[in-house]
Amino acid sequence: MKNVLQEIFRRSSVTYYNSTLLFPQRVRADVTKLYAFVRVFDDLVDSTPQRGEEFRDMRRKYYLQLRGRDTGDPVLRNFVELSQRKGFREEWVEAFLDSMESDLHKRIYFTLEETLSYMYGSAEVVGLMMMKILGLPEQAEPYAKALGRAMQYLNFIRDVSEDRTMGRQYLPVQDMDRFGLDSLDTCNEGFQEFIRFNLGRYFSYQEEAERGYKFIPLRYLIPIKTAADMYKWTGKLIYESPCVVLRKKVKPRRERVIMTGVYNALKVSVWSLLYSYRI
Repeated sequence: MKNVLQEIFRRSSVTYYNSTLLFPQRVRADVTKLYAFVRVFDDLVDSTPQRGEEFRDMRRKYYLQLRGRDTGDPVLRNFVELSQRKGFREEWVEAFLDSMESDLHKRIYFTLEETLSYMYGSAEVVGLMMMKILGLPEQAEPYAKALGRAMQYLNFIRDVSEDRTMGRQYLPVQDMDRFGLDSLDTCNEGFQEFIRFNLGRYFSYQEEAERGYKFIPLRYLIPIKTAADMYKWTGKLIYESPCVVLRKKVKPRRERVIMTGVYNALKVSVWSLLYSYRI
């Protein structure tokens, strides 16, 4: 059963999956349960054609599992057990499912407020669930939300072309006017400025998130920072050549994720030694 969840997670993201390998085994197992749940619902609304009825059926099954009725679905069973053990707020799960369901009918986001509302459910609450898994204090909550928001916003930038083929645009339409754009299909000066403008938002969200690193135990900071560093690497690459997002999906190879993880592990080890020495 564990292999089923791992395979779902492994297919979902090179960055997240390989960064998660740096967690202790117990934590890694819980993170796998969370991301298998997230990925299953996300895949149903992102498939072509969308599988709306399957999504609604899976959501109904989730509520049955939540009420104690075994649906026989390993993803739902493991997530509900995790949620109850770690104390996820039901409002978080509802917000996530609502954002996923909105992908079945809402295509265009006109204002930043609309995008932020979507990201609360699609990403920020996942950060809050991760906070619970890691046992972080309540003071970490705004930073956990910021990290989820930062990563999701960069996904919107990186995937702008792919989303357009599905008739979607998460980057606020209202920002296009200031750059003289009526579409995001052509590489021109306005497009490059628009992408860099939105990258500025991403870097701002990421900077806010990093102020919360002080709440994360060093043994957990390694995988968290590794994933975040890979997103920053992606953001910097796109900033240098914004039109790359029209040609391909920019993402790090597995080897880069692993080497970054090793580097962060060494850096954290040095921090630990220096801290122990000062004490």
